[in-house]
Amino acid sequence: MQTLPTPSNSVPQTALSYTLEEWRSGYRSQPHEFSYWIENIEGEIPQTLTGTLFRNGPGLLDIGGYPLRHPFDGDGMISRIAFQNGRAHYCNRFVRTAGYVAEQATGKPIYRGVFGTQKPGGWLANAFDLRLKNIANTHVVYWGDKLLALWEAAEPHRLDPHSLDTLGLDNLEGVLQPGEAFAAHPRIDPGNAEAGRSPRLVNFGVKAGLSSTITLYEFEPTGQLVHKTQHTIPGFAFLHDFAITPHYAIFFQNPVSFNPLPYVLGFKGAAECIRFNPKQPTQIIVIPRSGNNPVQIFDAPACFVFHHANAFEENGQLVVDSIGYQDFPSLDEGMSYQEVDFSTIPEGQLWRFILDFKTQWVDAQCVIPRCCEFPTQHPQTVGRPYRYLYSGAAHAPLGNAPLQAILKHDFHTGQSQVWSAAPHGFASEPVFVPHPEGTAEDDGWLLSVFYDGSRQSSEVVILDARDLTTGPIARLKLRHHIPYGLHGSFVDTYFGPEMHS
Repeated sequence: MQTLPTPSNSVPQTALSYTLEEWRSGYRSQPHEFSYWIENIEGEIPQTLTGTLFRNGPGLLDIGGYPLRHPFDGDGMISRIAFQNGRAHYCNRFVRTAGYVAEQATGKPIYRGVFGTQKPGGWLANAFDLRLKNIANTHVVYWGDKLLALWEAAEPHRLDPHSLDTLGLDNLEGVLQPGEAFAAHPRIDPGNAEAGRSPRLVNFGVKAGLSSTITLYEFEPTGQLVHKTQHTIPGFAFLHDFAITPHYAIFFQNPVSFNPLPYVLGFKGAAECIRFNPKQPTQIIVIPRSGNNPVQIFDAPACFVFHHANAFEENGQLVVDSIGYQDFPSLDEGMSYQEVDFSTIPEGQLWRFILDFKTQWVDAQCVIPRCCEFPTQHPQTVGRPYRYLYSGAAHAPLGNAPLQAILKHDFHTGQSQVWSAAPHGFASEPVFVPHPEGTAEDDGWLLSVFYDGSRQSSEVVILDARDLTTGPIARLKLRHHIPYGLHGSFVDTYFGPEMHS
């Protein structure tokens, strides 16, 4: 089976838009917890921007001075930026998971990390220790009056949205069993008001093995479970994200194999035992959300997908937009993540996969050859045909590099806009916030946390989603840095402290 073809204009650039030293400096632990009004602002916060941005990511890159093998093993730290009346308040708190509390008490690692962090003492100290540490570091969502910190291999942790205090593990009113997986990439179906269908949070969990079981969950806005189905698929399933349409849930089963022996014997982390096989197809698994029709599996060119942008149904076909890699983006044996040579690792690019139900054929086309990740869109277009896609992107139009820019792509015209913070700025996932009086699909703001390597601190950037070329509406400069994060969400409820005139 062929891999994704290389776009004809995909040639790496030689001149770098960044320095590795500044990029690396964003990977420092942030052990401190803050709560303050943001006063250092360039520009003005829109008066109509009201609500709360929650962000999650690894806050610690070491435990008692013992460095982590990979940042994805870091303990989850929630940042909250609350907006109201043209002002913004920042607060952060670590998720007090059982593992975080125990390791902070001992001052040393007592758990192995999935991505390669080992306990001190060599392989003998790690052999046959298969305990998982729920690090709650991947996403944070507010649904059913609950703020939930997510990590894909276990239950979520519930937090107080006002104080960010950890309230404990949450089994979603008995839906989850102890230790049961609940993925960190839920999708919110906007529903259909005219048809009387309310929005739903759709998520999944995976139990992987020689064959794998996918469990689909759908929740009403009250948090009540309204639908649950299970489906068994052949082979080891490495599933990080998925996409939805009104009728389907779509998964990309990456062509990988898993040899657990080095993990069991204490030589490697579990994720380091995954191997990409370019001779096998990527399997696109299409599961009916109703649970009534059979699962369909399509063979696509071999690629690796972490994140999907969107999917929609059109003319008897299924269209799926995803960030595709030509190989599993992993480090060489023994290499630290801070020693990475971006030119040797494949970049993520936006690919459009068109699945034809009648012929079972899959067509794959590269839509955005520029290195990009963390795609997002207007929340009302999730699972529907859409015009605008937003994502983090590299500064240069070709080649792999850290994300330093925000990109807007227009599927109708094929044109893209880019605002870049290079050479000193490094981007995170943008979050689209609709304007309360907006009518067009791009009426709204993009919120993104950038790391400023020259200032060694972070800032919250607000962009006009209609036109990125005008630059930031406001840059909210924080007093400290936030280590590079993962995912976040916005809720139109203000969860900050009381304002005083």
